[in-house]
Amino acid sequence: MTHYLMSVVGPVEYDDEFFGYDSKEEMEQSFAETGAFNDQLKADGYWVFAGGLQSPANATVVDGQGATPVVTDGPYLETKEAMAGFWVIDAPDLDVAIKLAAAASKACRGKVEVRPFDGLA
Repeated sequence: MTHYLMSVVGPVEYDDEFFGYDSKEEMEQSFAETGAFNDQLKADGYWVFAGGLQSPANATVVDGQGATPVVTDGPYLETKEAMAGFWVIDAPDLDVAIKLAAAASKACRGKVEVRPFDGLA
């Protein structure tokens, strides 16, 4: 089995309490469907870890390459989309990971990028 990162890509900026969803009802439905998806991942043995992230505005970037670390607020890149949440799954191959990502995308109503870990750690 291989570990894959399934990252949810969403808007960098959203201005309401509904995390970028059009309504409270849509947000609650998506959260419920994502919860059911998580339960299915666990039941099927693919679950490793998952989590949602706060807005990129809450990010802190640390560059420790020099003599003194440089710490800055906000996202590293200027972009319209950023990682909003993620799953780490254990799947037998990329085909299974892609099927799971499609189900994740439907549940959370966002694009999901799938990337295998390099196995070096």
